Amino acid sequence: MSRASVSRIRLIVGLGNPGREYEGTRHNVGFAATEAFLAALPVSFKRQEQFGSVYWEGRFKGRGLLVQQPRTFMNLSGKAVAALAGARGIAPAEIVAVYDDLDLPLGKIRIRESGGSAGHRGVESLIEQLGTVEFPRLRIGIGRTEAEAVDYVLTKFGTDERQLLDAVLNTCTAALILSLTRGIEAAMNSFNSIRHGQDENNNPEEKPGHINLEVES
Repeated sequence: MSRASVSRIRLIVGLGNPGREYEGTRHNVGFAATEAFLAALPVSFKRQEQFGSVYWEGRFKGRGLLVQQPRTFMNLSGKAVAALAGARGIAPAEIVAVYDDLDLPLGKIRIRESGGSAGHRGVESLIEQLGTVEFPRLRIGIGRTEAEAVDYVLTKFGTDERQLLDAVLNTCTAALILSLTRGIEAAMNSFNSIRHGQDENNNPEEKPGHINLEVES
């Protein structure tokens, strides 16, 4: 069994940019995924602002869990993550980074135990500040167009994409919960083959409504 599969996930990080002008953009889908995850939990996590970020703290299945959104802008995200992880003694393998991916179509997610940045500035910052590529990640497809990538990632999802995005965010929630309960490898096996909008007959092993979400406050 791999290290990421047996490691205890203690910190979920959604990557994005702070500010109203970035709300709802493709580059901020990591923020949207962490917000959807928090909304699915039956009890509220305590919101705090520290370490150049907003983070929520609570208990999941009897153990502590943190959910963080850096407020340092994307290319400096690693500083906020390293600061919080360092203060709490959290190892890189106990962190799941959630972020957008141009190389995956909208409707697709991909979970990995480790890997490079693929040019994503937020992930580059995480790798630099954590000193390793050995941390799990959940990549959320936003697709590509003929527009320049730097402009495209800052566009907002269209109304015709909202239903598909909502399905993706539900899947992200289920994948994060399965990562917490059974490990990253189980989440990879259950969710990496799914693509919403192409084959809605996919039936992952776990869905949000089928997972025990009991937590301790």
